Amino acid sequence: MARVATTIQIDASAHCQLACPACPTASGATRPGMGAGHLDPARFEALLVANPEVLHVELSNYGEMFLNPRLSEILRIARDRTVTLAADNGVNMNHVSEETLEALVQFGFRSLSVSLDGASAETYPQYRVKGDFDRVIGNIRKLNEVRRKHKSGFPLLRWQFVVFGHNEHEITAAKKLATELGMSFSPKISWDDEVSPVRDRKLVQIQTGLPATREEFRQTKGFAYDRSICYQLWRAPVLNWDGRLMGCCRNFWADFGVNVFETGLRQSLETAKLVRAKEMLTGRAKASVEIPCTTCDVYLGMQQDRTWIGRDEVWAGMPESLLEIGIVIDPGDSEATHADVFIGQSHEVNRVFLARPPQAQRFEIGKTYSLVYRLPAPGEYTIYALPKRLDPEYRKQYPAIPPVTVPITVPERPAAQEFLVRL
Repeated sequence: MARVATTIQIDASAHCQLACPACPTASGATRPGMGAGHLDPARFEALLVANPEVLHVELSNYGEMFLNPRLSEILRIARDRTVTLAADNGVNMNHVSEETLEALVQFGFRSLSVSLDGASAETYPQYRVKGDFDRVIGNIRKLNEVRRKHKSGFPLLRWQFVVFGHNEHEITAAKKLATELGMSFSPKISWDDEVSPVRDRKLVQIQTGLPATREEFRQTKGFAYDRSICYQLWRAPVLNWDGRLMGCCRNFWADFGVNVFETGLRQSLETAKLVRAKEMLTGRAKASVEIPCTTCDVYLGMQQDRTWIGRDEVWAGMPESLLEIGIVIDPGDSEATHADVFIGQSHEVNRVFLARPPQAQRFEIGKTYSLVYRLPAPGEYTIYALPKRLDPEYRKQYPAIPPVTVPITVPERPAAQEFLVRL
């Protein structure tokens, strides 16, 4: 019996308006195996109703999520079913309506990874062909305005930066702009070494902590850079927009011969082809022509090096709880410029914490959008906020501001929740 899937990935749209040189969607390579279309809200809702164990859904893969004309409906459905959504695989965000920006915040969309391979209008479109850097940054700023208006930190934003030879000189500038926009920064190694290869390998490694190519990563680490993609067959199985089981986000050439919308999620995850694929990846079965993994470069690398996935590897490092909360500070009339925030269990205020605060996260008022905490379980907690007024030059010392404590009760669902603390 397959382990129950609490996370799945399904492409909200198979379409994309860009023409990135190394992308199989742009070249048309995805069309034979994945077709072209949008996720239907009614089928999505039926999937969630039939599988209440699903807590989280990733909505991006080979297409651009924002091209689905009924995306706002999908966001509302997930909110109503207490299912969190994310687009951590990536969106280009060149075109997004005002209505959709509002829906992202209104319905608690958890996180967005924006593909921005450059920090200028000159560099960005060299890979994101047909894209407009200023328009993307403008859309991010609009989303930030909506977050401010609703006093929300969701969605969390990440700047995904694929490193190329033509943009490596802008890594520092991209990091700086990401901070200004309230985004984390995540560099990534290119899929194709032939497309604008890195020039200054040492500089890239210093600034990103990554080697210049995936092959260099494999030689250094002893395993493939994209090895964790295979874990998706167990952890977060990938579905096509029309419900066909694809297994992982790398596979775009052939499905596993079953449609989840028609067969059901649990039964689909027990299909013989998927079981065989897992046996292949763990080295317990030979390659078979009817299994999509057989022609995948990730699997072929494992086969060549005999670096099969270990029995405990798939779930190693996975947190016991997926429950996360975001905290937003509303300063009101407070003179505070910052607030040090931490969480304690139970509704009873721990006076020792106020006298000797444990390690805290710092919220910078006017700049920080939210602080995120992973909790071990649902239940009763207390948010502790220690407001501070700090001089930017650290030459003045201001009077202490009384601490604020807020008791919260965190339910089991949704997996991402948000709380507002007023100083």
